Amino acid sequence: MKKAEQANHTSKGNLIKDLISNNNMTAFQVVIVIMCFILNMNDGIDVLVVSYTGSEILSEWGLTKAQQGYIFSAGLAGMTLGCLLIAPLADRIGRRKLFIFAMAMETAGMLLSSLVTGYGQLLFLRFVSGLGIGGLLPTMAAVASEFSNNRRKDLAVGFVQAGWPIGAIFMGFYTAWAVPGFGWRFAFFSAGTISGLMLLMIVFFMPESIEYLWKYQPKNALQKINKVLKKMGHEKIEALPDQKTTQKPGVRILFTREYSKSTILLWIGIFFGFMTLYTLISWVPSIATDSGMPFKMATYVGTVLNVGAFLGSTGIGWLAARFNLKKLIFTFFAIAFGIMVTYGNISLSYVIVFIATFFIGITVQGGFNGYWPATTRVYETEIRTTGTGWAIGAGRFGAIAGPALFGVLSDLGLSISTLFILFSIPLLISGVAAWLIPSKNLK
Repeated sequence: MKKAEQANHTSKGNLIKDLISNNNMTAFQVVIVIMCFILNMNDGIDVLVVSYTGSEILSEWGLTKAQQGYIFSAGLAGMTLGCLLIAPLADRIGRRKLFIFAMAMETAGMLLSSLVTGYGQLLFLRFVSGLGIGGLLPTMAAVASEFSNNRRKDLAVGFVQAGWPIGAIFMGFYTAWAVPGFGWRFAFFSAGTISGLMLLMIVFFMPESIEYLWKYQPKNALQKINKVLKKMGHEKIEALPDQKTTQKPGVRILFTREYSKSTILLWIGIFFGFMTLYTLISWVPSIATDSGMPFKMATYVGTVLNVGAFLGSTGIGWLAARFNLKKLIFTFFAIAFGIMVTYGNISLSYVIVFIATFFIGITVQGGFNGYWPATTRVYETEIRTTGTGWAIGAGRFGAIAGPALFGVLSDLGLSISTLFILFSIPLLISGVAAWLIPSKNLK
């Protein structure tokens, strides 16, 4: 190809990227981010349904605290493998196809969970649902990033993560009404039905990412790009740039000289952040119930945690456009550490429990969700879901270990105050790891 022709193809490629990165976001782009928010809200519903119904399941089957913790961890184990094995497929088959596959798996797992008659069945189906959720989470972050301009990218990714606590809040109010009257299986059936509706939303309304189509150029890529460009109010292009990506992304690329230090620190930070975050998410409603609160009020404690999580997740995305993202993550976690240590050393009335839980939600979930815009910044388009998926997947071993370890230590007789102090320490480790990430894209 002649130099002039090569330059023309390159300029077309740059034009496509600039249309998204450097222009104001159109209504269509905003709608795509909102769709990702809704999908993440659905994940909050599906993950938290087992937390809010945990005490009912324990009572029906006569489980120990450790066995209850294993139910929490079964879903998290599925999420881990979903992040590691399913989410990276989005860099091969496309974001849209991955969404459909993963959401179908999540829907099936949740609906079948409403029919279980024994502990082992629920463990297995929680694992299956987790596989689907694990595939979705990194892909949602990638799509929100790829449809957003540079100015709003961090806010968009943070906003998508804020969908998770909104789903959890909805499920908190819903289970407080539904479980006493209809039982915990009805809550699982309702969550699965909502997942099915989200699957239909993807099938009929979710387009493929322009950045993916531009980089990989699958069949009919030009027509698909022009269709999306038309919806964004831009003129169509006549040809694709001559820069089709043929290399299949793999985990080894995450440990090249360019990415290795950032990858290791992301894995460490997400591991320890997940350890505390999922321990709180999983156990707070049960802790409140054990303290003597009525079931309905204890469910609202979990809801308050997620109201704080929504504010923290949205807030860190907004602040990231104005302040250094790495320092923001550290600051959120340092404050969360102080609140949790205080929580473990004072006498708690119902009012103090609600207030402290609210601020724990803001700082823990807000700080942790700063990792999602960080990972989408660290990794380029062609390895974005691979890098994000493996970072979340590796970190989810902390999410698996946290709730199970909390249950085991609780059975051994450790007090709630001691446990809160112990589980605040991982937050400091996670904050320091974020501060040390060397990627040039986070400077």
